[in-house]
Amino acid sequence: MADIIEMKADARERAGKGTARALRRMGFVPAVVYGANKDPILISIDGKTLNREINKKGFFTHQYDIAVDGANQHVLPRDVQFDPVTDAPIHVDFLRVTEATKIKVSIGVEFINEEESPGLKRGGVINIVRHEIEVLCSVANIPEIFVVDLTGLEIGDSIHVSKLGLPDDVKPTITDRDFTIATIAAPTIQEEEVPEEAEGEEGEEGEEGEEGEAAAEGKTEESKGKES
Repeated sequence: MADIIEMKADARERAGKGTARALRRMGFVPAVVYGANKDPILISIDGKTLNREINKKGFFTHQYDIAVDGANQHVLPRDVQFDPVTDAPIHVDFLRVTEATKIKVSIGVEFINEEESPGLKRGGVINIVRHEIEVLCSVANIPEIFVVDLTGLEIGDSIHVSKLGLPDDVKPTITDRDFTIATIAAPTIQEEEVPEEAEGEEGEEGEEGEEGEAAAEGKTEESKGKES
């Protein structure tokens, strides 16, 4: 489980576009904390602090203790809205959670030991079917990342979700099949194009042949004229 990260926020009493714009001009990002059968809390977070967290790998799987008016809100990020022009965050939704809270999260997949795969050594390539896997688990057991070891894999081998050895408390949301995460595919061989015989050369030969025939006919007519 990842460490719980502390973050400070200010309570805001008013919602609305005007208030949100004013906060952004001052370098803050409006947000909301909701869930756990409690009233939502409107907050604002320092934009630089929030940007630093968003740019970390696995932002949506990190747990935060947000300090608001002297009380900590234990939360998990659920949604971020971005400005369509600047790509800066303009609003964040946080869900209150406890260690027992069950939640769906998407976990990234990392592939290691490529140099230990005979198939890759022979020119094969990794065909990644899923860069992330959605699982259902308790907040206390959210995985940081799924690691796939490529040691010993040959061309044609597949890696299925069952090979990850998930803990009992972590279940993939796709339950009807042992789905594929990646395969070791054969190298793509591009056939070298064999240049066709230049049509121009044939044409030139043909033209030469016609000219030769014409010349021969001319000589024949000429010789006939002399005979006559």
